[in-house]
Amino acid sequence: MFLVWLRVAVVLYGLASVATLAAVFGNRPQWKRLSVSLAIIAWLFHGVSCTEMLADAHRWMPAGMHEVQSMLALLITTAFLLILWRYRTLSFGVFALPLALLLTVVPSLGLDKYAFKSPMIRSGWLFVHITGLLSAYAALIFSLTASLLYLIQERRLKNKRSPGFLNWLPPLETMDQIAQTTLVLGFCGLTIGLFAGSLIAQEIYGARYFADPKIWLSFLMWGLYVVLLFVRRSKGLRGLRAVYISSLVFLAMLSVWAANVFSSVHRFSAP
Repeated sequence: MFLVWLRVAVVLYGLASVATLAAVFGNRPQWKRLSVSLAIIAWLFHGVSCTEMLADAHRWMPAGMHEVQSMLALLITTAFLLILWRYRTLSFGVFALPLALLLTVVPSLGLDKYAFKSPMIRSGWLFVHITGLLSAYAALIFSLTASLLYLIQERRLKNKRSPGFLNWLPPLETMDQIAQTTLVLGFCGLTIGLFAGSLIAQEIYGARYFADPKIWLSFLMWGLYVVLLFVRRSKGLRGLRAVYISSLVFLAMLSVWAANVFSSVHRFSAP
């Protein structure tokens, strides 16, 4: 029965993650109450699941990778809710809730080693993984381009130069919105791609996959992306500083791309 409660918690963690991203990055306060409510309910179901899991096994400590993952996710969510209660800030939910979702989704499929039911299902997840990451690269290229054009247009207007061949450029506000929107879309693509890749990894390689430095670099890049996105949104950065932020994220993603050459278990030539 504990798997049922855990699966409910996984769904709620996913919904809470989406609501939190909308509340923090989309500047939508009405989503904050929804995300907090979903996170609390997910935490309750998750707590019941872990309690039943240990009670059925007649022990007080988790044993096995999947049990440890589930307990770690519960502790991460507990720490987030305590911070939320004490400091009234939802920002840490951007990290905590997606991480809890990632840690619980595989244990919710069963504590034994699982496998995809058919090659088609595995290929589908692989398609989501590749498409999500490539979409992130494409969106980030647009964000960097829009930021550079914003900088060019801003300097041209300040110097009161004639339009010339740059009269085709849209207004500054439009380019800033494009840069911000594509940056957020790139983050969504990256999150979906890494999430799908993690599912495939645990089915094919097991724990060995997560010992690969490229995987740690990928998640560190995701964390950097979140920080830079939050800074750009909260500070309202534009112009040269916005170019710096987009460039940093783009360079981080390129470093992960280049790390495929040195990866022992994950290369472009193999899934």
